[in-house]
Amino acid sequence: MADIMTPALGESVTEATVAKWSKKAGDAVRKDEILVELETDKVSLEVASPSDGVLDFIAAEEGATVEPGAVLGRITEGAVAAAPKANAAPKVEAPKPEPIPAKPAAKPAAEPVLAPSAQRVVAENKLDPAAIAGTGKDGRVTKGDALAALEARAKAPAPVSAPAAPRAIHEREERVKMTRLRQTIARRLKEAQNAAAMLTTFNEVDMSGVMDLRNQYKDVFEKKHGVKLGFMSFFVRAVVHALQQVPEVNAEIDGSDIIYKNHYDISVAVGTERGLVTPVVRDADAMTLAGIEKEIGALGRKARDGQLALEDLQGGTFTISNGGVYGSLMSTPILNAPQSGILGMHKIQERPMVVKGQIVIRPMMYLALSYDHRVVDGQGAVTFLVHVKDAIEDPQRLLLDI
Repeated sequence: MADIMTPALGESVTEATVAKWSKKAGDAVRKDEILVELETDKVSLEVASPSDGVLDFIAAEEGATVEPGAVLGRITEGAVAAAPKANAAPKVEAPKPEPIPAKPAAKPAAEPVLAPSAQRVVAENKLDPAAIAGTGKDGRVTKGDALAALEARAKAPAPVSAPAAPRAIHEREERVKMTRLRQTIARRLKEAQNAAAMLTTFNEVDMSGVMDLRNQYKDVFEKKHGVKLGFMSFFVRAVVHALQQVPEVNAEIDGSDIIYKNHYDISVAVGTERGLVTPVVRDADAMTLAGIEKEIGALGRKARDGQLALEDLQGGTFTISNGGVYGSLMSTPILNAPQSGILGMHKIQERPMVVKGQIVIRPMMYLALSYDHRVVDGQGAVTFLVHVKDAIEDPQRLLLDI
């Protein structure tokens, strides 16, 4: 027998929720095969099988709360061949007419093997797993397969039917339990509003300089560094420069003390299907533009694949959030407690501007700095934004560190 144990969940995390079992009792399993997904306040964790064998029983069902070291289930070792045959015998008979197209895929409702990321798409959008053709290894349904099925359903013409009686309430509403991550996001955002004296100040920045520099060097940059040159690396560098000039924006309150941070660990907000997370680019002041782009890319992939570790999310001193990728023109971002500042980037939009007495069309972006007024005065907040604006509008300043 081999127990499937709840792993250590990280600093300050005392419990997790069982989100999804990818096997059921009686199924054959292989060593290191992913069996169950756990969801904590901050990240999702995948627990693999400790050995070959058969999943004897499940001790913690989906939705259960478990602590580190708790038994999730148990595996009978050395029963790899026996258990699958016993379970599969009736199923071998049923699919015999499978050469006929379409019908076999619809019959076995629980047969398709779904990747964890695909399971979430299927569950949240109420897709029929049996109707999705898997393109992964051994017919595994990938997230891309699930998204393609969702898109196909959206494009399908709606069935025409005669007007009927009003639908029952249960068809018009759906009650879904919040995930542990969503509960944590909701709690922390509300705590930030309650605890901090939040205020937002705005400015706008002409993106011509950065866009021209990027267009001039993007091909050479990508060829040399193996990563695309985006806008975020310029903003990270600009923010670090501004934080060095206005250190109170990089501080936090601890009781009756103010802690001034002499390190620049920039949290970058990343949207995922589970919610917004803020992985940290550490020691950004010591990184090149290429290093920042590579780190942001790596953290973004880990976030979207649900592979972020707790240490990826902890210890940020300031946050940058780019709502512009979703089309936001202006917003007032909420602080990422206990930090004292967050910069909101927005959509680049061509607007008529007056430059040296002439009306010209320029690509403009609104910037928003939300800050804790208990730590940062209005003058400091405005000065911070002006430093960011000046650096972005004249990006050579960032390269020369002036």
